[in-house]
Amino acid sequence: MKNLLLAGIVGAALTVSCSTAKTAQQNRAEFLKLKGEWELTSVDYDKNYKIKPFDEGADIQCFVGSHWTLIPNNWTGSYTLPGGGNCPSVVMPIKFEVVNGNEFKFKKILEGSKAKSVISGYSLNLINQTTDQFSLEQNVPSAGQNVRVVYNFQRTGMK
Repeated sequence: MKNLLLAGIVGAALTVSCSTAKTAQQNRAEFLKLKGEWELTSVDYDKNYKIKPFDEGADIQCFVGSHWTLIPNNWTGSYTLPGGGNCPSVVMPIKFEVVNGNEFKFKKILEGSKAKSVISGYSLNLINQTTDQFSLEQNVPSAGQNVRVVYNFQRTGMK
């Protein structure tokens, strides 16, 4: 009886560990689709609000046309705001990860700092992902409400 119970426990543990490994492989495959060069082609949000994302001090429209490089192998990347008009020219290194298959987290790595010493960052939902496009959804608090912001990306090349 003890052997039967032990066999059942071992069998259940193997089933759970195999399914967990399979899920992790699927999540990693989705995560690796982000590898490459991307352009932020549009931003959807309630235009009644003035939004300055990611603490850049720049209007949200300054991010349209920005270039993003994502390298999932070492979870690094960068974004570049092209500048012009009232928009600043910015090149910002980032460290990112995808958690639970759809939570895109990143933190800015300011010059002279190391990623492990940066404790704050941004969390967005990864939605509508295909091989050549994806969107990031963020809820930005404003005046006691959340404003839904969707950043739409299009692949421009592989890295």
